[in-house]
Amino acid sequence: MLIGKPGPAKSAICKAEADRIEIRGRDLVGDLMGRLTFTEYFFLLVTGREPTEAQRFFLDLLLVAIAEHGLTPTAQVARMTLDAAPDSLQGAVAAGILGCGPVILGTAEACAEILVKAQARVAKGDLPDDVTRAITSDIRIAGGKMPGFGHPLHNPVDPRAERILELAQERSVAAKHVDLAKRLRPAVAEVWGKQLTMNVSMPIAAVLLDLDFPAPIVKAVPILARTGGLLAHLAEEQQRPIGFLMASHGEAAIDYDGGEPTD
Repeated sequence: MLIGKPGPAKSAICKAEADRIEIRGRDLVGDLMGRLTFTEYFFLLVTGREPTEAQRFFLDLLLVAIAEHGLTPTAQVARMTLDAAPDSLQGAVAAGILGCGPVILGTAEACAEILVKAQARVAKGDLPDDVTRAITSDIRIAGGKMPGFGHPLHNPVDPRAERILELAQERSVAAKHVDLAKRLRPAVAEVWGKQLTMNVSMPIAAVLLDLDFPAPIVKAVPILARTGGLLAHLAEEQQRPIGFLMASHGEAAIDYDGGEPTD
């Protein structure tokens, strides 16, 4: 039984034959291998185009910026999973990636949605400051959290975010989406009544959009980056295991209150 509306029965990514592998219309062995970096190859796989130098530079920059952030819950669960199943490196990576949601890995996807929506309104003639203020107010009134703002550790600024914006300006890639991201900072401060840290997710989304990266796949960049970080944690876990230690400390930190249900 077919569930959902099907697309055309075609794929443009890869065709493998006995003596040839074709990727996006290019010969993998005879052309791509030895010519493209992995970052360039990833861009080609996702978009069907080879990146410009600016696209390659900033995709590299963003992957480096978001790959690692210490013993986050995702890194901890990956380490614990590996200790519980030492023969399942892939399972440990998957366990970590499954926890890469907006709280841990960031809200780049939601930031991209906001910026695309804002730019559409600007393109229709609305003033950028009015648009950013209206979108921010709508989120606040609805009781939501502002994607791309706030951080439990980095305050008053996220140094990664500032560096991305600085390089985008220096290398003349900052365009309409970066401009809107910057305008969101005072709008958020006004609506929330206090200065909130612009975290790394907003510049990631803004720069990728200004470099013509598809909005629906923006989240792929943090996921790809954090996969590298998780593999580093798992390589260390194999040599210097701390997963069971973290688990035991977690258990010891929680008091048992079984019996009568509590409110």
